[in-house]
Parts: sequence; structure tokens; C-alpha cells
Amino acid sequence: MSSLPRIGQWTTLDELQALQDKQLPHLLGWAARSPFYSKRIGSALTSMRTRADLESIEPTTKQDLRDQYPFGLLAVPKEELATYHESSGTAGQPTPSYYTAQDWVDLAERYARKWVGINANDVFLVRTPYALMITGHLAHAAARLHGATVVPGDNRSVAMPYSRVVRVLHDLGVTLSWSMPTETLMWAAAARAAGYEPGRDFPALRALFVGGEPVSPTRRKRISELWGVPVVEEYGSTETGSLAGECSWGHLHLWADRAIFEVYDPVTGTVGPEGSGQLVVTPLYREAMPLLRYNLGDDVEVSYADCPCGWALPTVRVLGRAGFGYPVGGATITQNRLEELVFSLPVEHEVLFWRARALPERLTVEVEVPDAYREAACAGLRQAIATEYGIDADVAGVTPGTLLPTEVLTGVHDVVKPRSLFGPDEDWTKGLIYY
Repeated sequence: MSSLPRIGQWTTLDELQALQDKQLPHLLGWAARSPFYSKRIGSALTSMRTRADLESIEPTTKQDLRDQYPFGLLAVPKEELATYHESSGTAGQPTPSYYTAQDWVDLAERYARKWVGINANDVFLVRTPYALMITGHLAHAAARLHGATVVPGDNRSVAMPYSRVVRVLHDLGVTLSWSMPTETLMWAAAARAAGYEPGRDFPALRALFVGGEPVSPTRRKRISELWGVPVVEEYGSTETGSLAGECSWGHLHLWADRAIFEVYDPVTGTVGPEGSGQLVVTPLYREAMPLLRYNLGDDVEVSYADCPCGWALPTVRVLGRAGFGYPVGGATITQNRLEELVFSLPVEHEVLFWRARALPERLTVEVEVPDAYREAACAGLRQAIATEYGIDADVAGVTPGTLLPTEVLTGVHDVVKPRSLFGPDEDWTKGLIYY
């Protein structure tokens, strides 16, 4: 594999494109070994070398990956594979992905490209799945690449309840973490349930790395205020690895030295380098499973405007499902904007958790809020919704612990190994169950 580019090797977009063009023939050569692409494109693929050639290829879809399960896109001998993965949102059909050891060098390097660096002094809590999805393995590999101590706190395991997360954060002096944004709010609630104050009693913590769901600026600010550290965003997928990371100016930059990005407008059918639409990605250093013009289906806004950080990389705003809305009384309610309104309530109201139901004739919102602030919080949110959407919403405050039960934050599961022999007073119905 060609040597991997490093930030600083280019200073202009023309130089960046030259790096892409230099690697593109290697990628197209790998794709020619893929049964899927050799069948779809035919012998013409072996002579393709340029960006114009790439743009003539029909985009690859998630359904294509599902239809080729498990190894229809494999472009190397199977014995060269290092890992096999499947994404989480498969709608009942596996979406396979696989990588060689050399592919993993690229994956780990891209993930670690954050303005808050990872180093050997860090204790890194990885609080995302370690199963078939790539997310936990990716952060783990990036942390180890830079010498950090990894705490593998899989968020899908009953062996790692929130009470244990708080203990690990506090007792081990965790400095960095990787999770969904919502997780960090739940940690804060669990910490308080354990008698700790998030912004005071975890002095080693220096940043929270988050991804996996859109996060509004107001929720991000609230998380940062709670913990007293920066919240650093990451964007990627199991099929591609990290696609974008955050610079010190708070902008999410696409790793365009390692992939070619396009934006597809599903309304007009046009494809361009920037604007609003669905993100189409061609990873340039993916050997085991080359992807040509892979449409992630994520709604994004891409811009090539200059950023003061000097990385000379395009920026992206990831909307995900945030752009999807429900009609209510003539307005369209989106989660992203409604979340903005909820977290615009004064921090003193202590509102962290909420839910809403959108019906054609009515919007109902519930927020967890202490009794002392309930009336003010509900009135403030009701007014904000009326101002934003021009509708009257039913806003109710509920006691903390209603939406997120306290026992979820404080409970400790009894995790046991399976066995078959039991004594007279033991419950043998759990003989083959691990919890």
C-alpha cells in the first residue's frame, strides 16, 4: 500500500486533489479484484485510472453490500483479512465490512486525528459496542497506536452498568472517553446518584469524544458545562471507519486526503463536491473491500470554505436523521431543532432528559425537572416552541427518575458464568444465562 498522507503535506485544495489523484489508480486496481465490481463494471475497470473514470461509475448502495453478503466484495485472499464487521442499522439484513491489518493502520490513524490528541499518558474509556460494529474496536486501536491505556467499557454489556462506569471514570483517572453524546448525560446523572459532581470530582478528565448520533450545539454546550471539558465530535461508519474529525475551531473536517467525497442531491439527481444532500464516499486506502462512490445515505452539508485551523480540508455538518421531521399543526418538527430548544433552557433548571410525541394535531413534550424549577422550565419551553413553530404544545415536567429510572443509574448486575449443577436453594432457571 502507498504511504499514507499526513496533515500538513498540502496547503491548498489543488494539492489535496493531487494527493487523491495519485492514489486513485491504486484503488481502482484493487476494485478490479472485487467480484462485485468486476461483474458490475466488467473489463473496463482494469483500464480506469482517473477521477473522470470514477465519476462514470454507478454509486454503490447499502443494499449492494447486503446483497453481496458475506464476501462478495472481497478483493484480497481471505487469509489476509484481520477483522470482519457488520453495521448496526441493517434492517434485518447484514451489512458486511472487512479489513486487512494494513487497512487498520489507516483506520486507526484517521480516528486519532483530533485536535485533542491521544498520548501514552491517557487512560481512554471506550464506551461503545465491541461486537460486530467497528466503533469500539476503532477507538481501541487508535488509542493503542498512540500508547494510551484502554479501558474497554462496552456499552452493550451487562457487566458494565452505569454505576461501574462512574467508578472507573473516578478511580482510574480516565482522561479521555469515547461514547454517544447521550451516554455522557447519563454518566452525569449516575455520578450525581453516587454522590459525585461531574465537573468537580473527575479532575483527570480532559475531553469527551462523541459520535454515533447528531448533537445540537446547545446539547453539546450543556455536556461541556456539566463535565467542564471539551466535547469533541467524530463522524464515520462501520463500512468506512472515521470520515471526519474536529479541529480546534470546532469544525468537523472530512478526511479528504484519505477519501474522495461527493454530495448527492436526491431531489435533482445531481452530484457535486459540496452543498446539501447525501454523502458519497470513496475510501482511497481500503484494500480488503474497496468501495467506489459509496452512498452512506446520511444527510450532510459540505463546504470548502477556509477554516482558521489551516488543515485545508472540507468541513461537514452531519444531519443524519436530524433533517427528518413530523408534521404538527402546519409545522414540521425535527429532533435537532427541538433539542436546541430543550437545551436552551437555563442550566439551573437541570433539564437533561426529555421525550416528545408528534401527532398531526398536537405536540406533547415531557422533561425531567426538579420540582423547584418545573413551572418555569415548562413555561419557558412552551413559549420557545410557540415562537419557533407557531404551535401550542403540551409541555409537562416529570420527576427526575421518570424517564431515566434511578435503578438504571445505580444498579449492579450479578454477572455469572453458565453452569449445570445447582444446590437446593439456587435458581437453576439461569443455568445457561450469563447474567
